Amino acid sequence: MRGLWTTARVRSAEERVLAVTPPGALMRRAAFGVASVALELLGGRRRVGLLVGAGNNGGDALWAGHHLRRRGVAVFAVLLAPERAHPEGLAAFRRAGGRVVAELPPVDLVVDGIVGLSARGPLRPDAAEHVARLDAPVLAVDLPSGVDPDTGAVDGPHVRAHTTVTFGCLKPVHALADCGDVRLVDLGLGPELGGPDLVELELDDVGAAWPVPGPEDDKYTQGVTGVAAGSATYPGAAVLSTGAAVLATSGMVRYAGAAADHVRARWPEAVCTGSTTDAGRVQSWVVGPGLGTGLSAEAVLRGVLEAGVPVCADADAITMLANNPDLWDARDPGTPLVLTPHDREYERLLGPVGPDRVAAARRAADRFDAVVLLKGHTTVIAGPDGRTLVNRARSSWAATAGSGDVLSGVLGALLAAGLDPVLAAGCAARAHVLAAELAADGAPVPASVLLAALPDAIRAVRPL
Repeated sequence: MRGLWTTARVRSAEERVLAVTPPGALMRRAAFGVASVALELLGGRRRVGLLVGAGNNGGDALWAGHHLRRRGVAVFAVLLAPERAHPEGLAAFRRAGGRVVAELPPVDLVVDGIVGLSARGPLRPDAAEHVARLDAPVLAVDLPSGVDPDTGAVDGPHVRAHTTVTFGCLKPVHALADCGDVRLVDLGLGPELGGPDLVELELDDVGAAWPVPGPEDDKYTQGVTGVAAGSATYPGAAVLSTGAAVLATSGMVRYAGAAADHVRARWPEAVCTGSTTDAGRVQSWVVGPGLGTGLSAEAVLRGVLEAGVPVCADADAITMLANNPDLWDARDPGTPLVLTPHDREYERLLGPVGPDRVAAARRAADRFDAVVLLKGHTTVIAGPDGRTLVNRARSSWAATAGSGDVLSGVLGALLAAGLDPVLAAGCAARAHVLAAELAADGAPVPASVLLAALPDAIRAVRPL
């Protein structure tokens, strides 16, 4: 697992470390890390430009320029706030032969030292003009300037980084925004940080949590997933969500709904019935994809919520909960509920998501006493106990019709297997993204192909 800490927590930890560290030592260590990554990216080329803002972030860039000059690299610096440039860093840069210029000449790499963690909002006009003229890859210091460090939000001109070097620990921006390849330079903050504010699951974490049958298991002990999805109008949602549950674990899947013939034809392993009342015993329910929002669909949702087993509520189920608040009362008290809205579905529940997706997911988790999986390029998973996971996709291939139905099926299967709901949601999101990447292989693919790649994704995360 990778922890991420908010800027307030980082600043507090830095203050305690700085109090027992020689002046300037942390900055020089950070700058040496930037210079080392810059040399790697240069690959033998020899010209670097610095965009230098005020304060310590600019100081990191200037000290990095100093180190690069000592390795024979030609370094040019634009001082965006000359009167507030870091004095020691600027003096070292000039002593090493770095050149201060009004505008960067052609270079092979640009170091973004415009603003740091304390900044908010878009780039100022003069900085934005310099950034707009760049035609070389950008190495960002701590974060791409103009991107909010705690929310990853962008509301104007900002830097697009090829690589980001950050210090001490990862911050929310590194999972919530596109920071390119993120490199971490250790500054010894670990003992001062405490537990992380956000957690990003790594592939090993997902593999370790994924349910694997043992010699004493059978189809029932591994968890039986119920799927209440699809309709005569949208049978594909039933096929996709049921198929995902079938492929995600080695247990059993019971499908209940109007698309039983379609599901049976594609997934003969699934036990198909026409209604949830005839489905038999299950350990979780997936409800909502393609179900519709009429009175019969409401009755299905109500019955699922009353069943007393964990529920993954997606798509039309979320719309019905938003439109009919009395449906919340049908939920068996204490029964785990996972809501999986995209932004528009979230808006039906609580209004606009806004720029702070973590706060939005936590707000919904608290309001509905549920785990909330807020879908997007970066998925945020918040539990009612405050635990928060983030999962950033490395591509957008999963942004296709039916993809969410696949995610719901995987999640339902993991809930049936007994995984903690927050962990189940995080594992499902991570495996879903990986399956999309494997299926796409650089080209658009439909959700049915993403579904077929699930076994390969699970193999990829499972330990040998």
